[in-house]
Amino acid sequence: MRIHPTAIVHPGAELAQDVRIGPYAIVEEDVRIGAGSSVGSHALIGRYTAIGADCRIFPHAVIGMPPQDLKFKGEKTTLVIGDHTVVREFATINRGTGDGGGETVVGAHNFIMAYVHLAHDCRLGEHVIIANAANLAGHITVQDYAIIGGLTAIHQFVKIGEHAIIGGASAIPKDIVPYAMASGNRVQIQGLNLIGLKRRGFSEEDIKILRSAYKLLFNSGLNTTQALEAIREQGLRSPHIDKLVDFIKNSQRGICK
Repeated sequence: MRIHPTAIVHPGAELAQDVRIGPYAIVEEDVRIGAGSSVGSHALIGRYTAIGADCRIFPHAVIGMPPQDLKFKGEKTTLVIGDHTVVREFATINRGTGDGGGETVVGAHNFIMAYVHLAHDCRLGEHVIIANAANLAGHITVQDYAIIGGLTAIHQFVKIGEHAIIGGASAIPKDIVPYAMASGNRVQIQGLNLIGLKRRGFSEEDIKILRSAYKLLFNSGLNTTQALEAIREQGLRSPHIDKLVDFIKNSQRGICK
């Protein structure tokens, strides 16, 4: 363990043997940091935060602070960050709220760039990338392999589907379906995230079926209910189509089109 002499680490924090803490960093009580992780200079790790193995918290990041929610009354809530996640300079990640499930979760292998804000009760899957100065309000879900462009603002309770990519400076008031490429203020679906899907090994047949479903959903003039029925009638079936249909059927805010 290497802790700079100017760092302040509460004796109640649990640090693996090889954790590194930089100059003037603060690690509060009830924090756990896994093997191989590092905390940069002037970073602050608040109470009830658990950080996995091989994570990098860069200088001036502030994570695990109480939520920015007027209903919060100081109850014990948590922030959990998975293994191999990077949090860059000046990013802020808040703990959960009692009313929102009590936990903010950032999965493994995520890349949170500078000045990003993740509010209370957000839940990120794995291999998520969030670019500089994006702002996620409370209770947002981001599924695996999603990419969110810089300066994007996302409304509370929105869900971002897996393998979706969102262009920079977008404003997102509703859910973004899986596999989508979306951008704009207000955001619009531009088509499939073709480059991302090919890079992640989606077959030509997978992409062909998804293209057909997307045409029905976004380019046919059908409403969402009619498009889902057309997908069923045309026999468009695959595990990816099943995920797409389930996502839409379970959407609480409705989907962006």
